[in-house]
Amino acid sequence: MDFYDQQRIGLGDEFLDEVERAIALLTENAKLGRGLPENHRFFLLFRFPYRLVYTLEDSGIRIIAVAHQKRRPDYWRGRVEDPRPTYVNLRQAA
Repeated sequence: MDFYDQQRIGLGDEFLDEVERAIALLTENAKLGRGLPENHRFFLLFRFPYRLVYTLEDSGIRIIAVAHQKRRPDYWRGRVEDPRPTYVNLRQAA
């Protein structure tokens, strides 16, 4: 978010809006994303070069990472066993 706000004021908020829109879509239909090994899935953002990496859980989806599509694409693999909550308020976390 900070990177995009440095490019243009308000662009960081647009990035968060896009992430939240993708989460809302996945909440309605978790199988929209494409499959990855080990029961992970990903969903590409439309306007930004990022993807949401997530897993399907009994209670819904668990977002593991908002990962850049080109930079360190597998950095999130170390987070898979991390017991963090399944949802945090993105605007408060930023």
